[in-house]
Amino acid sequence: MSEPFDFPPTVVPPQIIWQTRPKFRDRVWLHVVLLAATIATTTLAGAAHYDSFATDFGTRALGLSASALFLRGFWYSGTILTILGLHELGHYLACRYYDVDASLPFFMPVPLPITGTLGAFIRIREPIRSKRTLFDIGIAGPLAGFLVAVPALFIGISMSHIVREPNLAALPPGVISYEIGEPLLFRLVSRLVWGTPADGYTLNMHPVAFGAWFGLLATALNLFPVGQLDGGHISYAVLGRKSTYVTLAMVAVALTLTYLSRSWLVWTGLMIVMLFVFGPRHPRTLDEHVPLDRARIALAVVALVMLILCFTPVPIQPS
Repeated sequence: MSEPFDFPPTVVPPQIIWQTRPKFRDRVWLHVVLLAATIATTTLAGAAHYDSFATDFGTRALGLSASALFLRGFWYSGTILTILGLHELGHYLACRYYDVDASLPFFMPVPLPITGTLGAFIRIREPIRSKRTLFDIGIAGPLAGFLVAVPALFIGISMSHIVREPNLAALPPGVISYEIGEPLLFRLVSRLVWGTPADGYTLNMHPVAFGAWFGLLATALNLFPVGQLDGGHISYAVLGRKSTYVTLAMVAVALTLTYLSRSWLVWTGLMIVMLFVFGPRHPRTLDEHVPLDRARIALAVVALVMLILCFTPVPIQPS
């Protein structure tokens, strides 16, 4: 009778369970705090815009209490935050559609007397592997913001009125007067609603019009075909690696614009920092050599037209 074989005990390896990182997880309280702070700073800026509008550049008394003036600031803050918010919401919803992990919008409150904010942004927390996905996410924001900015511009311009140009020599000491550059679309709507003002007269902008103006400027800046900006995503999706040359050319254009207006210094500096941090080349997608379809090429042309309509070479300068 044979003895049974004595097999060694079976070693069972520990079970490995792969768990994906949860997506779209945010500290909601931080986004709410930043939004509330931005509402406050933009409403304060809007109160100053309403003061200038209601007094026709300080030529007559206002007749409002401080609290009533603050409430009038919502004309501006409501306009600009809706444009900026829907711009970022367009990016965010596109990320949700393609299951690309992204944050809720971060609003940037800054107590600046003109804008009250530096804008808003979302953080994309994983690589985008497809050119089509990259293109759709990149263009969704500018399209959403532009579709709100255009009717806001018509409403704001119609609420504005023509007044005599202010006498800058009569301004109190220490008061700085600013002139804003008019994007092509702003100029077209203004001429359509009010015609060409007579010599010595100018358009006194309602705060809603100023909010729409800032929305157009933000759209143009984001559509610059540089690096990680919306325009950079669109440029890479259309041109592939050739978009690097477009990025370098647009930085050279921005440097040239600083000679026209010092208001370009900050934005140009940010673009240069972006190039040093991330490099001039856009992160590659897996299908880099696959061309986009005709519908997306047509949308890229629409984005270029939007950039032209919203751009102004001299955004803000002292009078």
